[in-house]
Amino acid sequence: MPKLGMEPVRKSALIDAAIAEIGRTGSLDVTVSQIAKKAGMSSALAHHYFGSKDQIFLAAMRHILRIFGAEVRGALSMADTPRQRLAAIVRASFSPRNFQPEVISAWLNFYVQAQTSEAAARLLQLYQRRLHSNLVHDLRGLGVATPGPVAEGIAALIDGVYIRQALRGRAVDPGAAMTMVTRYLDLEVGKI
Repeated sequence: MPKLGMEPVRKSALIDAAIAEIGRTGSLDVTVSQIAKKAGMSSALAHHYFGSKDQIFLAAMRHILRIFGAEVRGALSMADTPRQRLAAIVRASFSPRNFQPEVISAWLNFYVQAQTSEAAARLLQLYQRRLHSNLVHDLRGLGVATPGPVAEGIAALIDGVYIRQALRGRAVDPGAAMTMVTRYLDLEVGKI
């Protein structure tokens, strides 16, 4: 007989295990069995909850995006000006929870998966649209005449830092990442 209330706990454990295993291997070349073992359960139970490795990975990315969204909302709630709001978005992008090796590896693999999976592509597009919308809103508030291209530049830098970090294999330096993106932002905003 199934234990009542265990489904959310087990799903969460599988999601955490998927992120950890992808981080360990640096790729999606992990099996449901490896993920389930890391989570302390059978692969049959993992399949029961998610159906496939792709579904586990999509759930893991949704989890990562929820954490990112919550951190952005929290940071934005403490920002009073458009410039502070932009800085808050950059800080949230490189926060300790968002810019850790396992999450960085998951992002890199998410970009790759979005090339062949419609569900992953939709999720990535949703993230990109929200980020772009937030950036454009605050760039307009600063008087940037063409906020779209500047927002694209900031987003590209954020994504690029994640990709470079994943390929480097060195210790994560969120301070350097924030500085790089903030310098670009300062250069663009300084043009007005």
